Amino acid sequence: MRGLTGVDMTLTVAGPGTRSYAFVIDWHIRLLLALAWALLGLLLRLALPRGSDAALTSTVFVLAVVAPAVLIYLLYHPVLEVVMRGRTPGKRMAGARIVTREGATPGTGALLVRNLFRLIDSLPLFYMVGLVCCLVTMQRVRIGDLAAGTVLVIDETAAAKSLSRLGALLQRSRLRPEALALVGDLLERWAELEPQRRATLARTVLARLGAGADPTDLAALDEAALHARLQGLLASGSR
Repeated sequence: MRGLTGVDMTLTVAGPGTRSYAFVIDWHIRLLLALAWALLGLLLRLALPRGSDAALTSTVFVLAVVAPAVLIYLLYHPVLEVVMRGRTPGKRMAGARIVTREGATPGTGALLVRNLFRLIDSLPLFYMVGLVCCLVTMQRVRIGDLAAGTVLVIDETAAAKSLSRLGALLQRSRLRPEALALVGDLLERWAELEPQRRATLARTVLARLGAGADPTDLAALDEAALHARLQGLLASGSR
């Protein structure tokens, strides 16, 4: 998959199992939220004086309790996917996220289109249409993804954060094997990281391990030069 920067990225497409796992988690969360709101409203209604206007009470109950509970259930996915930039709590726990076919974060319009077609994917029961579509399409996408131009992939964010933590560990450690492993991991995940993040990590590693590397000189290097320096450092350190 080629990103917007022209760099080839390797993204692992999430299969039906990951999709189902994320959906089950999200389904339980939104159902519990909707039921909690409805239960709270029901308790408040029971607490009202018995002499209250029955028609007014029923109208208020529908508008203040039933309608919000239904909206919580129906809008859970579109709202959270927009706010969390292609994720939901279920997707985060399942290690998945939504991206465009170029590997970028999808816009609000694409996410809303994707969720609008959820009504079709869920037919006739238990997301049967969406499941069949995932099994027969090349990138294992459902109809909503086809319409929105999106793909559900395995989330590499956790790996990038772990790499950042290793970079911080490197600044406090002089262990050679760990240093070589860090350089190797950084080079291996180079195409997956955001340009600014990988450049920052590269300069941190080179400043720590590069013999005589001057921070001012490193700041002037572009990504290609930083990548070449890392490869040279790894080659010299592996001898």
